[in-house]
Amino acid sequence: MSARMSRKGLSIGISLMDDDVYVELRAIGRLTHRDYEVLVPMLDEAIKEVPEPHIRILVDAREFEGWEPRAAWDDFRLGLKHRKEFSKIAILGNKPWEKYVTTVARWFTSGDARYFEEMDEAIEWIRG
Repeated sequence: MSARMSRKGLSIGISLMDDDVYVELRAIGRLTHRDYEVLVPMLDEAIKEVPEPHIRILVDAREFEGWEPRAAWDDFRLGLKHRKEFSKIAILGNKPWEKYVTTVARWFTSGDARYFEEMDEAIEWIRG
């Protein structure tokens, strides 16, 4: 009898260019509260010295399966905490429900959020 192995992970990349903060996230599987315990301090540390940060996020959600309940709450709190600092959110996906996540993201941030199915288009938009 073989056990089914599930892949799970969160890859985080953060870079700064003046007041622009570029965040690249790749989510695999279901996000957990522990993932946010890693992500939030990293983001906070990256922007603490930036007087007026403009956060541009590229989320690769092609292998994303959703959130555990507490992680969904963490995501909501993160959005509210930095709502005025998010300038662009690009969600790269391949599932119909991910388009709706993009719409919901627009309600909780002051920036623009868009859904993409092609990485090149998402990168071009996030950098533009």
